[in-house]
Amino acid sequence: PGTPLTRTSFAGPQIVVSVYGPDFFGNDVVRGYGAVHVPLTPGRHTRTIAMFVPESTSRLQQFTSWFTGRRPEFTDPKVVAQGEGREVTRVRSQGFVTISFNVV
Repeated sequence: PGTPLTRTSFAGPQIVVSVYGPDFFGNDVVRGYGAVHVPLTPGRHTRTIAMFVPESTSRLQQFTSWFTGRRPEFTDPKVVAQGEGREVTRVRSQGFVTISFNVV
């Protein structure tokens, strides 16, 4: 029943980060998504997460999303964590977030 966990199928726990902020019209829109694996060894660890945002595929969709204030965003955080299916999604790099872990 089920597949056994192997070193390649289990990558450990992750933290998924979703950053939101106001746009020109005051609407809360996504500013970036990113994910990082949580370190499993004791001590203080610092990780830098590359953030990205999904983009509309056409100029018309870009204009419509800007005009209505409804920009593309992921509805399931698993898309960010797993990466499966993301290779067909158009995204744009959107900066970095630095996170510190204190693992006991």
